[in-house]
Amino acid sequence: MSFSDLFDSGFQKRNQGHFAAIVRIAMSDGVITDEEKAFLDRLAGRLDISDRDYKEILKDYMTHPINPPTSYDKRLERLYDLARMVYADNHLGERQTDILERLAVGLSFSPENVSYVVDKALKLVNSGVDSDDFAEKIKNMNR
Repeated sequence: MSFSDLFDSGFQKRNQGHFAAIVRIAMSDGVITDEEKAFLDRLAGRLDISDRDYKEILKDYMTHPINPPTSYDKRLERLYDLARMVYADNHLGERQTDILERLAVGLSFSPENVSYVVDKALKLVNSGVDSDDFAEKIKNMNR
C-alpha cells in the first residue's frame, strides 16, 4: 500500500465519520424525513461516500466512529462547510435553519445561542465570505 493510499483511506474514514455523525443527528428525533433523506443523499455524494458505505452507515450509524472536532477552530471549519452545504441545498427551503441548528448542537455549540450562531453563519455564507473571514466573524460576533 502506498503512502497516498493511506492518506486517501484516512480521508475517506474521516468523511464517513462526518457523515455518520450527521446521520446520527438526523435520527435524533427517531426518523429521517424525506427532506433530510434528500439532503443526506446529496451530502453523501459531496463527501464521496460509496453506495455500499451509505447503506451501511444508514443501517447501523451508531457503530461508526465519530471524529468530533477537537478545537474551536475545527468546529468553526466544520460549521462553515455545513453552512455552505445547507445554504446551497435549495431543496431544504425553510428547514435549512432547523437542520443546521441541529448539526451545530451536534458540533457542541451551545443550545442557548445556537439560533444566533446559525443565523450569523447563514448570513456570512450568503455574503460569500471565505473560511478565514467566517471563523473570524463568528469568533467576534459578540463584540
